[in-house]
Amino acid sequence: MSVVFQTGNEPVVSRRDYWQHVVHDLLAPLELRLPEGDFRSRVAVTEAGSAQIFDLTTTRGQALLTPRLIRHSDAGLCKIDVLVRGHLVVEQEGRQALLRPGDFVLVDLSRPCRWINDTAAASVALSFPRRLLPLEDLRALTGLVMPGDQGTTALISTLARQLPATLDGCHPAESARLGTAILDLLCVALSARAGHQAGVPADTRQAALLARVHSHIERRLDDPLLSPATIAEAHHISLRQLYKLFQSDGGGEDGGVAGCIRRRRLERCRRDLLDPALRGRPVSAIAARWGFTSPAHFSRAFHAAYGMPPGRFRDLGVAG
Repeated sequence: MSVVFQTGNEPVVSRRDYWQHVVHDLLAPLELRLPEGDFRSRVAVTEAGSAQIFDLTTTRGQALLTPRLIRHSDAGLCKIDVLVRGHLVVEQEGRQALLRPGDFVLVDLSRPCRWINDTAAASVALSFPRRLLPLEDLRALTGLVMPGDQGTTALISTLARQLPATLDGCHPAESARLGTAILDLLCVALSARAGHQAGVPADTRQAALLARVHSHIERRLDDPLLSPATIAEAHHISLRQLYKLFQSDGGGEDGGVAGCIRRRRLERCRRDLLDPALRGRPVSAIAARWGFTSPAHFSRAFHAAYGMPPGRFRDLGVAG
C-alpha cells in the first residue's frame, strides 16, 4: 500500500517548505528551486523489497544534489527516473539527458546531479542500494538517456510505469519479488549498454526473464486465453521452464503461474467493484473485462480470496 504526500493539503504560504521537507526525507537531500506563489506537487511511495517506488507529479522547477549535501548525507543509493508525462532534463557526470515520455535515466545519488523541468511533469522513480548494481563502470552509465522504445530498456520503462498500480494491493512478499525482478532486469539492460552482457550472472538473466513474464501477464490480464501455455510460447520457453521459473521465485506455493494470473485478475476486479464510476456495470461484466469467462467460477474465486461474494463486497464498499 502506498503512502501519499501532497502539497494540496497545505496552506499556500507553507507549501514550499513542506515540499522541501518531503523531498529531503523521502527522495534525497536535494536543494529545490521552486516557482513563487502557489504550486502543487504529489508523491506516492511504495515499498518493493530493497527498492522504493515513487509515483511523482511535480510543478516546474529545479532540484540540485550538491557536493555539500552529499557529504552530509550519502545513503549509498542509486535511482532511475522514468518520465511519464512532460519534460525532464537530468545532468550528471557532465552529461545531459533530455527525456521524452517513456525514457529513463540512471542517477548515482553519491554524485552531484541536477534535475530541470520547465513544465509540470509526472514520473516514476525507483530508488535502491547502489550495491545491487554489480557494475564496475557505473559512472559511465549515469546521465545517459535510456530509450523507452528500444529492447530491454523499453521493458524496464513499461514495468516501472506499471509498478505503482501493480503494487497497490500486492502482498509484501510478491511486491519484494517484483522489486528484485525489475532490479535484475535493470542490471541486464545496463550491462548490455556497457557491452558486458556475457558477464551477467545466470540467476540475474533468469530474474530478467521473470520480469518479462510478469509484464506480459500484466498487459494481457483481459485476455481470456491467457494461460501458462500461451505465456511459455510467447517467451520461447517450455512449460517446464516456466513452472521452474516461478518455483525459483517462491511462487510454487500459491498456485504458480495460474495462481499469479488469478490473483492479479481478482485484484483488478476488486478495484473496479469499488470504483463509483463503474457502479452501474454488472458484476459479470467486470469479471469478463478481466478475463473471467464463467460468472460462477469468478464468484467462487472472489469469495475464496476476499471472504464474501463480489456483489456483497461492492455493496459494503459503497456503504463504507
